[in-house]
Amino acid sequence: MIYILIASVLWGTTGTVQTLAPETATPLTVGAIRMVVGGVMLFFCAWTRGKLDIRSLSIKYVLISALSISVFQPAFFSAVAITGVAVGTVVALGTAPAMAGMMEWFLWKRKPAKEWWISTTMAIVGCAILFWANEAEINVRPVGILLALIAGFGFATYILFSKELLAYHDSETVVAVIFFASGLLLMPLLIIGDASWIIVPRGIAVSVYLGGVTTAGAYLLFANGLKHTVASNAVTLTLAEPMTAALLGVFFVGESLSTYAWMGIGLIILGLGSLSMSSKRKSFSILNGE
Repeated sequence: MIYILIASVLWGTTGTVQTLAPETATPLTVGAIRMVVGGVMLFFCAWTRGKLDIRSLSIKYVLISALSISVFQPAFFSAVAITGVAVGTVVALGTAPAMAGMMEWFLWKRKPAKEWWISTTMAIVGCAILFWANEAEINVRPVGILLALIAGFGFATYILFSKELLAYHDSETVVAVIFFASGLLLMPLLIIGDASWIIVPRGIAVSVYLGGVTTAGAYLLFANGLKHTVASNAVTLTLAEPMTAALLGVFFVGESLSTYAWMGIGLIILGLGSLSMSSKRKSFSILNGE
């Protein structure tokens, strides 16, 4: 689970880093460049390391995973741009765990454990308190909410189907193929939109960080953690992302958090910690034949 938490922390830095991008950068081109740069890096690394064994990969699952994460990127960034960070993040990331749990139950008959319901509820409520306690103006716009729900569904679908691929294939292979395909799917956004910001020094730095660190590095870590974690639990653990974003705002941007917001962070930590401990107890019981 530690790999998933580290990946979530890295994802939590994207909001702060995006503020450093040139003014002409748009949510669509930012999302697209993340996938393109990340996909190329992952594909090249897997190829040079001899890990690009695609012979027995399920094309169906690869395409579903690639399409899902491709939908998530522009939908999430557009939702945040329309509704604001608070509403967009809470709706997208807050609904993803519930969607993943329901989909896993429906598709593969894996009913989430009682501990998952409790931990996920605590983390989602904490996430909502964290953002709404510090958001002076809430923009509840139907289009933005719809895009956030689509983003949450895309993220949950990506995790569920990539998890199935990871059960039989090396994580480097799976992530490299999925994100390379995703980069190809999102390439038209860079052609249609204004992508001139990418070639200036600051744009290059932001693109390399978003693509190399928060995409290639983070999703590879996430995949390694996902191999040993139930998909619904993994999605809940990603709620560490908005918590990280809020803390970065405090310590690096100079923002302040209210007492209620700190209570929200506490609930998120409690929920994630509870989920982690319950998983460790189950692993210990299995090892001891209980």
